[in-house]
Amino acid sequence: MRMDFLTLFPEMFPGVLQSSMLKQAEEKEAVSYFVHNIRDFSENKHRKTDDYPYGGGAGMVLTPQPVFDAAAYADQQAAASSRIILLSPQGQPFTQNDAEELAGEDQLILICGHYEGYDERIRSYLATDEFSIGDFVMTGGELGAMVIADSVTRLLPGVLGNTESAEKDSFSDGLLEHPHYTRPADFRGWKVPEVLLSGHHENIAAWRREQAWKRTRERRPDLLAPSVSSDPWKENDKNR
Repeated sequence: MRMDFLTLFPEMFPGVLQSSMLKQAEEKEAVSYFVHNIRDFSENKHRKTDDYPYGGGAGMVLTPQPVFDAAAYADQQAAASSRIILLSPQGQPFTQNDAEELAGEDQLILICGHYEGYDERIRSYLATDEFSIGDFVMTGGELGAMVIADSVTRLLPGVLGNTESAEKDSFSDGLLEHPHYTRPADFRGWKVPEVLLSGHHENIAAWRREQAWKRTRERRPDLLAPSVSSDPWKENDKNR
């Protein structure tokens, strides 16, 4: 996969893209990152990329010309079709399902906004997707783009050493992930559940599923269907 980031602050990216799993993914040639300064594509002699909004109002608006030209340049660098993603608090909430879908693409172009917002023509005629990482407003879209890059990159083939790590993540099956424990079995009197020490794989799997369901019900009931009052997997298991 190729990921292109269009930004007014390219200096924000190296620390994230060249660390941890994102760096390892590029070293494994699962992904390539390219960061483009939107100012480099401005036709304004002062490399200006914003202007006052028509109709008045507070703040400045990102102008369309440099953004369209930067996206066109990034798009031409890949031999495959691209998804052009706008980071915006007005976008649809980004989910694990979106990450899994984007992981199947050949190229992602992520546009990081700033100022008061985008000229609407960027949204209407350039972007193929518009995502938000939460119901809050940030200074710009750079951190949101990094969040999406991280969540997508780890799903690319060969990036994670154990493919089950991604398959069993929170949200991948509609539930939050079950609790995890490691050594020691007794830490300050807090003991690991006996079932995890039993070596009985079916019981361990059943316990983990039950814990995942309980944790989801307690912390994120919005992820469960309104009609679900008990763990459907457990109930179905009883009826087998």
